[in-house]
Amino acid sequence: MEIYTIEFEDQLKMLRQAASPMEDINDRTIKLAEDMIATMIKAKGIGLAGPQVGIKKRIFAVKIGESVPLIFINPEITSTSVELSTYEEGCLSIPGQYADLERPKAIQVQAWNHRGRAFNLEATGLLATVIQHELDHLNGILFIDHINGRKRRKILDKFSLARKNL
Repeated sequence: MEIYTIEFEDQLKMLRQAASPMEDINDRTIKLAEDMIATMIKAKGIGLAGPQVGIKKRIFAVKIGESVPLIFINPEITSTSVELSTYEEGCLSIPGQYADLERPKAIQVQAWNHRGRAFNLEATGLLATVIQHELDHLNGILFIDHINGRKRRKILDKFSLARKNL
């Protein structure tokens, strides 16, 4: 699978669109999930959303460290903590760029896995941050949308097409 970046107009357009709910979870979903996990691991990422590989569906994969990869289909955050945490975020779609972002420290999320089973998950720390980052992708939001001013301009200056279109 190819990872879409903000460097190409058609890929940027895909990254900026909200993804549609997945209607059916079937054998193709299992294959898609496996391909997304393999692509994410090969790229040394810890999260990858459908729109980042040209799939305009509400699905993303997460794998942090030695943990088992998780697949989230049609995810929804059902609650967030008042307490915030800051992590340096990067994105496979904005290669080589990073910024500190503040997000809720803990979340509760409900979703379906790639086998069609519903689940609820309480996440804290880095896992909570990654889930929020990937959910942003499903809504056409990039991590640079959460930063302002000079830092954002510095990142966009590295991507001439994105600078004109973001």
